[in-house]
Amino acid sequence: MTDPTNLAAALPGVGQVQAAMVQGTARGANQLRDGGSQPTSPLQTLLVRPIPIGVAKGILEQRHYLHSLPGGTGLAFGTFLNSRLLGALTLGFGPKNAHRLVQGASPADCLTLTRLWLSDELPKNSESRVLGIVLRALKRETRVKFLLSYADPSQGHLGGIYQATGWVYTGLSQATPLYDIGDGQARHSRSLSHSYGSHSLEHFARHGVTVRLVEQTAKHRYLHFLDAAWQDRLTVAALPYPKSEVKHGRD
Repeated sequence: MTDPTNLAAALPGVGQVQAAMVQGTARGANQLRDGGSQPTSPLQTLLVRPIPIGVAKGILEQRHYLHSLPGGTGLAFGTFLNSRLLGALTLGFGPKNAHRLVQGASPADCLTLTRLWLSDELPKNSESRVLGIVLRALKRETRVKFLLSYADPSQGHLGGIYQATGWVYTGLSQATPLYDIGDGQARHSRSLSHSYGSHSLEHFARHGVTVRLVEQTAKHRYLHFLDAAWQDRLTVAALPYPKSEVKHGRD
């Protein structure tokens, strides 16, 4: 079984993604310092580079609407503007059987975009640029074949960023409950397993912990294929994008 706590070991090339992006940032800085052309768009002033998981966790717990970082997250990128950290994107292992959405895939072929938050101070279309930079790095430096992400309709999110960047929509996912182990914090099953070794209700009952299930709504599910040839292996139908007449802001 793939160890979700060791993303770099499970996915050859993850370390190279980090190194390549740092080198790319340095090259960009040298170009400006050596008299290269100045950016022609506010978007070109953004820097996307790897950051420690702990730093991403801190900003996401404070700024993301879920105020948490799922267990199994192992790769984090920060978005900087004028040396200020104004966004975070994280990746990790998602639902246990997510790889079965694509015929012949193994868990190591798939990553889940676990969180994406960008400050409203960033320029318009920053989401597409940041996501594009990370996707290109993953495609160059890893063997990952496809990514998975979700948009929460209970928050008014349709997945506009995924529609704008050409992801494949596969409908609503199965709604799974969150777990409250008595501290008032609703955790995903992945986070429980990561922290406590199990998300089994029987396991917690044996240790005298009463778990309250927090029901959730189904979420819009999107896939992006880093290897286009794998798109023909989808085991579920590709569907038209969901639409709404009401704009809910960044989603």
